[in-house]
Amino acid sequence: MLSAVERKIEQFIADLNDKEVSGLYAHLPHGKRLRAKLILKIAGGSISVVKTAAIVEMIHAASLLHDDVIDDAYTRRSKPSLNALYGNKTAIMLGDVLYSKGFLELNNISTDVAKMISNAVVQLSLGELKDVSLSKTFNLDKNLYIEMIYQKTASLMEASAGAAALLAGKSKEAYMRYGRNLGIAFQMIDDLLDITSDSATLGKPALHDFEEGKTTLPYIYLYEVLESEEKEKLKSLHAKKLSAEEQLWIKTKMQEHHVIQKSYQEAKLLIEEAITLMNEKGEDALSNIAMQMIERDF
Repeated sequence: MLSAVERKIEQFIADLNDKEVSGLYAHLPHGKRLRAKLILKIAGGSISVVKTAAIVEMIHAASLLHDDVIDDAYTRRSKPSLNALYGNKTAIMLGDVLYSKGFLELNNISTDVAKMISNAVVQLSLGELKDVSLSKTFNLDKNLYIEMIYQKTASLMEASAGAAALLAGKSKEAYMRYGRNLGIAFQMIDDLLDITSDSATLGKPALHDFEEGKTTLPYIYLYEVLESEEKEKLKSLHAKKLSAEEQLWIKTKMQEHHVIQKSYQEAKLLIEEAITLMNEKGEDALSNIAMQMIERDF
């Protein structure tokens, strides 16, 4: 079924009849296709479902292209990012092409599905803006962080699950809650991996988020439990290139105060709620997707 989604994306790209776009798209990594998997698991494999999954993945790819430019990220999944290979202007414009083609094709699905996905892209864009604004200072407001990752990451997953439910004639509320929880937990775990994984596994430098100015959940929790002098030290390290010694100090303090475990438990609670919701619906495949996200060691 996922291969049908890949073929549909390739067809959408071919429809543009532009060799440069086709060549650039060929350089994009496919990733996990998590959103497409959710849509197919909820709604089956009819042509409108496959088209919706393809559109959502194109929109997601567009958001990542813009994200890499905003974050000055030169690798994605251990390979050079498109902006590293062809420059920021090309990456932004390819993102615009993918967004625009996605919106054009959405009109052929249904008004309700088009509204749901379009609204998520508005949220996603607001989340990107919030992410940039929050990175300018050492953000200690957990609610702002959660709101930002909901908009930036979870909104499209929530809309994917909701759109699939609409296409399948299922009640959308539980599926949207599932998608929302999955998206927030997914980003929380991604933020943890930035701290716990080594650079080779990440495909980018470790603690890159903090150096970029992002104050993710573990840093917020760490700041809360540090002594006043240590608080000042942590703040002074925010948004700067960290030495190996400074990185080690942050990681040691996080271990000392069990901050990674605390953050992980928060993500796990969201996943457990998502699993319960899907078990009640008899959606074992969706429960398993959620389960795979929390079966990791930190």
